[in-house]
Amino acid sequence: MNKNSKNVLIAVVVIIVIILIVWMSGRKGDVQAPGTEQGTSTSTPAVPVSETVKVSGSVSKYQNSELGFAINYPTNWQKGDTTNGVQFVVPIDQTQVSTVNRLQVDVAVTSGKCTFPPVTTVEKRGTLVVGGATLNMIAISNTVQGRSYFNRMYSLEKGSICYFFTYTYVALSPDSKGLTGSNLTQAQNNNKAIKATVDEAFTALVKSLTFPVSATGQDETSVAPAKK
Repeated sequence: MNKNSKNVLIAVVVIIVIILIVWMSGRKGDVQAPGTEQGTSTSTPAVPVSETVKVSGSVSKYQNSELGFAINYPTNWQKGDTTNGVQFVVPIDQTQVSTVNRLQVDVAVTSGKCTFPPVTTVEKRGTLVVGGATLNMIAISNTVQGRSYFNRMYSLEKGSICYFFTYTYVALSPDSKGLTGSNLTQAQNNNKAIKATVDEAFTALVKSLTFPVSATGQDETSVAPAKK
């Protein structure tokens, strides 16, 4: 491949990555909780109320009754509520030789139909059955100037609501850390192991998806008014 062809290929991959980033940002901004009317807006969107409880020594349960879903996740993942769901930052073991730079899992709840980002190359497509519901899945990966990117995404439409799950993996170029020889080989092997381990935990998170039913109040239309 000549120099011009390489430049064109790099440019195309960079554009795909930019599209993904812009698309993800758009999903985080265009959010509506189930039961919220269209057209309402506030200068500072309120973060939906959620709760977290320990399920075991290594697993916690995140439940968001306002957005209508609950999931289990590894307790050591750093949880942060967003305006339309929850984000988990997966800690990276700094004692291992690797170039992993970012491990992140996002769960977003939006109104309308589920749509995957407009990318031209999809590594894999599939489905996942969870409690009788079928989620669609795509996996995307590419490398730009030695830096590796990977995304696995699941989506589920439930009525007029879309539940969207995204796993993001980013690894730096080995050159950025000056890795060569056996250290480079070790880093590459560790990268694969870390990526696969988090991917497995991510899929387990998706499989744990449930839709808790909130307590309902009394139907006031059926209550006789008190006599005075």
